[in-house]
Amino acid sequence: METPFEIRPAAAADEAAVLALIEELFEPPGVKATGYTAERAQLGFRAAVEAADADVLLAVDADRIVGLASVYADIQSIRYGRRCWLQDLVVTSEYRSGKVGRQLLAAATEWARARGCTHLELASGAGRVDAHRFYKREGMSQSYHFQLWIEE
Repeated sequence: METPFEIRPAAAADEAAVLALIEELFEPPGVKATGYTAERAQLGFRAAVEAADADVLLAVDADRIVGLASVYADIQSIRYGRRCWLQDLVVTSEYRSGKVGRQLLAAATEWARARGCTHLELASGAGRVDAHRFYKREGMSQSYHFQLWIEE
């Protein structure tokens, strides 16, 4: 039986722990996002916590944040309806393969459903083979994602 972790929305007081956990996304096979700075991360965290159509969902074991999912109800598509974009899903290394990711994905899905979203999407780097296996095992379909970085 899987151990249930507390899943709760982040609060302003969680900022340092969340930003430290985000850094784990940069470990191989990940890379630091183009133009990433601590200041941009702080602004992004604060915006997600304060916005009505965004959230940072935390997995907590006792008092320790062990995972997070940042979610955004962002567009109303002509063809598909309202989308939930799952931008970040990270579980601290010692808790991976322990059902935390599954619980966060389920919480993100429920968050999206409560906001009238018809689907949940995410992008994952080509080298994240373990993550891709996880997403497929959890019922997600794989597609191509293209992006263009806008220079400042």
